[in-house]
Amino acid sequence: MAPDLKSFYKTVDDLAEPFIERLRDAVAIPSISAEDERRADVVRMGMWLKGQLDSLGAAMEARPLGAQPGKEHLHLPPAIIGRYPAKKDESKRTILVYGHYDVQPASLSDGWKTEPFKLSVDDKGRMYGRGSTDDKGPVLGWLNVIESHQKAGIDFPVNLLMCFEGMEEYGSEGLDDFIIAECKPGKFFADADACCISDNYWLGTEKPCLTYGLRGCNYYSIEISGPGQDLHSGVFGGTAQEPMTDLVRVMGSLVDGDGNILIPGIKELVAPLTKEEQSLYKNIAFTMDNLYESLGSKTGIFPDKESTLMGRWRYPSLSLHGIEGAFSAPGAKTVIPAKVTGKFSIRTVPDMEPQEVDSLVYSHVDKVFKSLKSKNTMHCNLQHSGKWWVASPKHWNFTAAAKAVESVWGVQPDLTREGGSIPVTLTFEQATGKNVLLLPMGSSTDAAHSVNEKLDRKNYIEGIKLLGAYLHYVAEEPMKTS
Repeated sequence: MAPDLKSFYKTVDDLAEPFIERLRDAVAIPSISAEDERRADVVRMGMWLKGQLDSLGAAMEARPLGAQPGKEHLHLPPAIIGRYPAKKDESKRTILVYGHYDVQPASLSDGWKTEPFKLSVDDKGRMYGRGSTDDKGPVLGWLNVIESHQKAGIDFPVNLLMCFEGMEEYGSEGLDDFIIAECKPGKFFADADACCISDNYWLGTEKPCLTYGLRGCNYYSIEISGPGQDLHSGVFGGTAQEPMTDLVRVMGSLVDGDGNILIPGIKELVAPLTKEEQSLYKNIAFTMDNLYESLGSKTGIFPDKESTLMGRWRYPSLSLHGIEGAFSAPGAKTVIPAKVTGKFSIRTVPDMEPQEVDSLVYSHVDKVFKSLKSKNTMHCNLQHSGKWWVASPKHWNFTAAAKAVESVWGVQPDLTREGGSIPVTLTFEQATGKNVLLLPMGSSTDAAHSVNEKLDRKNYIEGIKLLGAYLHYVAEEPMKTS
């Protein structure tokens, strides 16, 4: 029997403005984890979040994660963990939810049309601000669900475990070991029956989705050096072998203009496409216009929806990201850099094992560099990696979420995979041994990580309803392990 959610939904609507003010307060804290000078703000954000949950009666802790690797003078922001209700009800399921309270860097000079750390709501209900959709809005969604149940006088349907971190935008340093330790018998997360993460987005702008797969990411650097210092091209051009020239040639050997990875052996690692999987793409609510709107141009590689979605989700990609050491400021500077470092990543998919990908990358880069017969020196290194993840969308965790989507939005959700990586998803799955669901709040046009990041008011308020309805349907869903 479906739960009676009308009172809950009405309460969320009644509290919409206070919930937006709560988001405004959160956005105002510049919790940029990548900037050392902002570390105090990241910690302040974590403690603000803890304080909000304390005031709602949750049993919260701020767990220290130690010194930051390579920066021992700098402490990692705490993991904010907690339980609601404060005392576990043994008759109810226990759901573990995750989110992050840190954000990407942002500055008005980057091209923002509003102050990035001041929530600005336009006449169409678009709420602009850094972290609004990634991931402060979704994190606050869980707080708002708790408050709405209290104000509506509705019994909370599950035991809610919470884990909110402050380093997600900087690689979640320190978190994996913490999660693994706390999932052991008798520890904080040990009794979770399933996990839910709201840190991704709809495929388009009109239809919600449930996400059951993510690509992984192996991120590499290629360092090429030669001269003992930067050189003047008028003096040394034509007489010194230039690291930049070598690097461009090596990086040009990695991928072609149509996105085909040129490293031998990579394609052979990919799991074959089955007919059953191929059939899933046909009815997904996505058009090429959705892609063009997100791109801001018609520069997509493929002409059709199915190929585009498979290129984004179930096939690997290689992207070139930048070059350190090269002149990049406006104007002209005739310098020959003594050392340059190129950066690229490979988004991995089933069944690509990270170590096998590393081996193929190193072999290819080494072979291409040797073919140049350069007197310069080259080193190729893995900076970080996260493995791909695929869950079962037939699990009760997903079927409960699908019912919640139908209740709130009136449609059946698309079952999607994503091209991006959320490594903590795999960590939770492996550490708990339980199903993990990605339940997005925001839409594809939210511009997370970019200028003018926003969260639509409707997605925020209806998203709060969705998170709450999900918990109610989880409480009633028959226990299945598929």
